[in-house]
Amino acid sequence: NPLWETGLVKTFLQQGLTSFSLDSVPRTTRAQAMDILSSMATVAGYKAVLEAALRLPTFFPMFMTAAGTIRPANVLILGAGVAGLQATAIARKLGAQVYVFDVRSAVKEEVKSLGGKFVEVEGATESKDAGGYAVEQTEEYKQKQQQAIDAQAAKSNVIICTAQIPGKKAPLLISKETVGKMKPGSIIIDLAASTGGNCELTKNDETVVYKDITIIGQSNYPALTPLDASRMFGKNVLNFLKLIVDGEGALNLNFEDEIVKGTCITHKGEIYNERVKSVIENI
Repeated sequence: NPLWETGLVKTFLQQGLTSFSLDSVPRTTRAQAMDILSSMATVAGYKAVLEAALRLPTFFPMFMTAAGTIRPANVLILGAGVAGLQATAIARKLGAQVYVFDVRSAVKEEVKSLGGKFVEVEGATESKDAGGYAVEQTEEYKQKQQQAIDAQAAKSNVIICTAQIPGKKAPLLISKETVGKMKPGSIIIDLAASTGGNCELTKNDETVVYKDITIIGQSNYPALTPLDASRMFGKNVLNFLKLIVDGEGALNLNFEDEIVKGTCITHKGEIYNERVKSVIENI
């Protein structure tokens, strides 16, 4: 990811290389066939829920048996991007009650269409220039957000953390104190572990147990589903190559194309991607 690998970007500049990053594919319908972030997030959201279901000491669905009624698990999903929506769909299919939080009000209908319940906190900052991603929030909003998440977390058996901000550390949404209020045996899976995590106790690629709550910081779920993840990744790359390579096998860069322009990081000694340029200038 060029927003984090700034040293590599500088090396490309020094050597005059033309470089592209499929992490920077625009969030448009036409670009979906090349969007590796969405492909890998789909895998991560799916696997995260399955791991939580296997580790949880209770059932996900409701059961009505001769021994009594077993209530369904409560699952809280933080972030309704591709991973969060996939996690919502899988958790609902497994019979859990699913609650979803996101600062972007635009995703509310998507959450509801999958059977999830949207946890709404008024006053969020949204930007049309963010390319569909979440943006940094005000301190006032963060306080209201924390109260809402704390209240829901205390009722939850599983929390799936997916909230990230491109080029920045993942927002801290689950404090150590909040974890301590959760039900014994609860599971937190933090898909934002590689960028700091949404949970204060998350350690990247490690599993932590705190007061009988398990916090899993797995950052590479696609590697645990290698066959389909590789197929999806390969197809995304192939679709992109078809865009920038002509029928004779020669490179054909059309910088009027929003996908070419958005994914190009360096070209002829210059940084083409505005977001990457901003990050490097502020280092």
